[in-house]
Amino acid sequence: MTSMDGPRADSSVRSGPVRGGTELTSTRSPRVTAARRLVKRAFRDRDGRFLAEGPQACREAAGRPGVLLELYVTADAAARHADVLAAARAAGADVVPASGEVVASLSGTVTPQGMVGVCGLLGSSLPDLLATSPRLVTVLAHARDPGNVGTVIRSSDAAGADGVVITEASVDPYNPKAVRASAGSLFHLPVVTGPEVGALVADLRRAGLRVLAADGAGERDLDDLLDEGSLSVPTAWVFGNEAWGLPAETRALADEVVRVPIHGRAESLNLATAAAVCLYASARAQR
Repeated sequence: MTSMDGPRADSSVRSGPVRGGTELTSTRSPRVTAARRLVKRAFRDRDGRFLAEGPQACREAAGRPGVLLELYVTADAAARHADVLAAARAAGADVVPASGEVVASLSGTVTPQGMVGVCGLLGSSLPDLLATSPRLVTVLAHARDPGNVGTVIRSSDAAGADGVVITEASVDPYNPKAVRASAGSLFHLPVVTGPEVGALVADLRRAGLRVLAADGAGERDLDDLLDEGSLSVPTAWVFGNEAWGLPAETRALADEVVRVPIHGRAESLNLATAAAVCLYASARAQR
């Protein structure tokens, strides 16, 4: 399959070893420029697309119909991950053989993995999530670190959560760092973005979920909730900002404010770790 730029006298493409066509070599070609600008949220929102880097993310994207649109891949990566190319072609994605320089220009890592996908935004909605009668939902309120957001999405997936909701004023889960940190989990469960915290809590409660806010100064201890069996009911966990946690007005919206017990000398747990502990506590109780 040839690149959309086609062979040119300036050698932006050349004959390449990846089955399917010529190799794209120019980092300034229009299609590479269009893909590279997706590192910025304004362009992701405008174009309805985002980047997914590495074979794991691209494999998972290909498994979700209509999501993987383009796959830029080096010859070495194509040889190592033939299954990803096959899945991408089966999903109807445009597989673009590309030089290492082109793929590196789309990558946000020091050591690129030779494969970057362009994906359509997933577009999960809160009404659709709540219509599934979820039993475990993760809420990130004003989270600003993309690595933490991606890690919490991954932990939510691993714990069997039914979805993740990221409130207004939070980092975009389609930020390349967040996508990488999710390790493919972004494609496994609904991720809803944008609701205001107060309206969201009311919607969650109407859907039958008990709303628990995780905070180091919480009145209730996570172990106590486990011991009394109260984590077995449908639950939405609300986690706050990495630096200042949950503001008082958000804590006041919750049914209970819960702290993770610290048995050693550590001052606290970071957001991603605390979220994993709370979600697994609920997962264990519900199972």
